[in-house]
Amino acid sequence: MIAANAPTKDITIRICRQDAPGKPLRWEEFSVPYRPNMNIISCLQYIAAHPLTTEGRQTTTPVWEAGCLEEVCGACTMVINGRVRQACSTLVDGLGELDAPITLQPMSKFPLVRDLMVDRSRIFNDLKKVKAWVPIDGTYDLGPGPVMSQATQEQRYPLSRCITCGCCLEACPQYRGDNDFVGAAIVSQARLFNSHPIGAALKEERLDTLMGPGGISDCGKAGNCVEVCPKLIPNLESIADVQRQVTVHAVKKFFSGK
Repeated sequence: MIAANAPTKDITIRICRQDAPGKPLRWEEFSVPYRPNMNIISCLQYIAAHPLTTEGRQTTTPVWEAGCLEEVCGACTMVINGRVRQACSTLVDGLGELDAPITLQPMSKFPLVRDLMVDRSRIFNDLKKVKAWVPIDGTYDLGPGPVMSQATQEQRYPLSRCITCGCCLEACPQYRGDNDFVGAAIVSQARLFNSHPIGAALKEERLDTLMGPGGISDCGKAGNCVEVCPKLIPNLESIADVQRQVTVHAVKKFFSGK
């Protein structure tokens, strides 16, 4: 709680705005009263309630996407001061000097909807492409599933933390709008479900997909995915592991004639 006589200070939020795809791009600046421990979402909420630029011009409310506000849904991903991250867990205090403007931009690897909001459908479509699920249809009456070892659980848990936020894809130089590369998030999820005792039923189909266009061979191993992941998922380990799986699968297919 701030004392009544505590000094007040405004911070400047500079937002890259675009009313729709193909519309002119513009920058707008807003002053937001500073509070200790405030996050970027709280800044945007203040601007939404007071859509007045630093020049004194009334404007429309900036558009962004958010859901859980606790780094679980992945919806509020944006580029903050040049780095892709979650707006809900990015604190103003951690962004350097308060006198410098904080810049907010939408992710560039996904189609723009408006302002800071993008369409992340490609991620979910790619998850469907690699069948990132456990096939359980018709198993409701078969009793408990197989028990996983502690070692397998410990390997799988970090992979299960993925929130499909898109940070790893935004930072990846190989992931672009003009190609089909699925990216680190999808590769890690393929590894997660390939290591599940029931999910492994679809392992060959996943590996077939990852052997094709946009698959594992398109990865350049830049390592940016590891640097920006808010959940510290070992994406490079996943890429190396799935590459080994793909190699073994390809050799088996070659000698089996399939």
